[in-house]
Amino acid sequence: MPKLTHLNEQGEASMVDVGQKTETQREAHAQTIITMQPETLALIVEGDIAKGDVFGVARIAGIQAAKKCSELIPLCHPLLITGIDIEFGTAENSVIIDTCCRVNGQTGVEMEALTAASVAALTIYDMCKAVDRGMIIASTCLISKEGGKSGVWQRGEDR
Repeated sequence: MPKLTHLNEQGEASMVDVGQKTETQREAHAQTIITMQPETLALIVEGDIAKGDVFGVARIAGIQAAKKCSELIPLCHPLLITGIDIEFGTAENSVIIDTCCRVNGQTGVEMEALTAASVAALTIYDMCKAVDRGMIIASTCLISKEGGKSGVWQRGEDR
């Protein structure tokens, strides 16, 4: 198993120095699933949630969260993200949130993609909690990443 990179020689938390790393195109895909009552999902899809366009607001929240990731996660580097895509799908009683973040840089955008998916799900919860406090946010995971020294990684290859 590889050693943890965010620890210094004394075992203390430390921000990784990426100064000597090569700039490459990097991309990360993440996903979160939020499960709810069927009636809640119907209200979202039909646009009948009192607070407004759930997917539109959640998309903007996810984009904003990806851009602010280094302010939320202490050891993340601030990145000049070149693109963020957030898509919503539905299945049975769930909304599936898929995110993709891209950067041309010295470190990856996995945390930004995961943060975007998480905050989009939290925004859906916030907008719908008046009708369904029992929603469950689960299965947040990295789907894939590419770029950098480690190249391509796909979920399933090492699990």
